[in-house]
Amino acid sequence: MKTVHWQPDLEQIKHTRLFNNVALGSLHKLLETACALQLHNGEILLSPFNRNEYLYLVISGQLKVYLGSPDSAPVSVLNVGDCAGEISFIDNERPSAYVLAGEPSRVLRLHRQALIDLFSQSPQLMQNMLQLLCERVRQGNKVLQNAEQNANVDTLTGLFNRRWLEHIWERESTRCAFNDKPLCMLMLDVDYFKAYNDRHGHLAGDYALCLVAHTLRQQLRPKDSMVRFGGEEFVILLPDLAQEEARAIAERLRSSLERIEHFYAPIGELPGVTVSIGLAQMQPRDSLQALIARADAALYEAKQHGRNCLCG
Repeated sequence: MKTVHWQPDLEQIKHTRLFNNVALGSLHKLLETACALQLHNGEILLSPFNRNEYLYLVISGQLKVYLGSPDSAPVSVLNVGDCAGEISFIDNERPSAYVLAGEPSRVLRLHRQALIDLFSQSPQLMQNMLQLLCERVRQGNKVLQNAEQNANVDTLTGLFNRRWLEHIWERESTRCAFNDKPLCMLMLDVDYFKAYNDRHGHLAGDYALCLVAHTLRQQLRPKDSMVRFGGEEFVILLPDLAQEEARAIAERLRSSLERIEHFYAPIGELPGVTVSIGLAQMQPRDSLQALIARADAALYEAKQHGRNCLCG
């Protein structure tokens, strides 16, 4: 980046969020110590490897913020009037993210000491800075929340994954045991799925798995949990239902797929699929692994009986 000539524009600066309602006299004094920098597209402004002593104000162009690596997707975009580097500017630590120019951009570099001096004179500037920091914290929390959710979701079907099953099992098994309520597990396997892939292609197989997920999930209660266990296997937890009630639900799910002879996908019309289902009810002091083992044994029995059926 290089230093460029910039004529201070108080009207532009005073309308930014950082300097909103800050006295013009104080702003003029601050800008006397500032300098403008020109960044070309993709140039790094801030990096976790380099300490930062400045606060940067975007006066033209656009900056992008990246966590972990600049090769990842940006977590936020900074436009004209936005600030960069406020966290490392305040705590005097290395930046927590990369900030790169998303296009040819110009930033105003504000020195630490000049801003600190202005803080003591302008409570409004301090309030503006705190508001910006609160937004950064909320944005960071949202990124963490989204990352956690994505880690628990199967990207193909949109169902929760096996990792999440362990979490929901702890909650539901504890609640059902405490309230003396039953809990049942269904383990489903798409019949002859390898042959389906071999005949119609793996993309068709992906659409078939999505069909299963969408068709079955629509018929479950909000408190039921359906996860993609792996490959063509799915697991459904049915809290507050005993074995006979769960068997009726499982049979309804099985027959709903059996009735779909063909379905339409972006690659054209495809034949439907059927599922084999194993059923097991939670016993006192059951572990998740023990319940899965019994449901899996019942599923194996269903396959031995010709598939497209329910056992357990």
